[in-house]
Amino acid sequence: MTHAVPYSSPSQGWFARAEAWLDDKGKGAWIAAMVISFIAFWPIGLALLFYMITTKRLGSGSCRKRRAKQHARFTASRTSGNTAFDAYKEETLRRLEEEQHNFEAFLERLRDAKDKAEFDQFMDERAEAHDASEHEETEKA
Repeated sequence: MTHAVPYSSPSQGWFARAEAWLDDKGKGAWIAAMVISFIAFWPIGLALLFYMITTKRLGSGSCRKRRAKQHARFTASRTSGNTAFDAYKEETLRRLEEEQHNFEAFLERLRDAKDKAEFDQFMDERAEAHDASEHEETEKA
């Protein structure tokens, strides 16, 4: 599974970034990673081999997808010869990139708010448990 998001995106986990990086490098990188993982610790190598087989990374599909993605990038940066259309395309791409950035920032704020709410709930529960234990100790005394 290849991702449209570049492997350097901080919002992705380490596995997704590593997967995108290996996809970008091609089939040889996947094979090298598998061989190195077999040498380092064979169960990881076996798991990587299984992953490569199930996601069809050993076939020509991932290389074909990578080439198509590179072609799409090249095509997007190419001029059509029509300056009005090129200006429109450039403005549209800039606007879409800005919207993507704003949406990713929104998702990050949403994750932060959720994390804060969960942490606050944890602290409230902890404080209630602490108050309840103090209340029990004062009753016993």
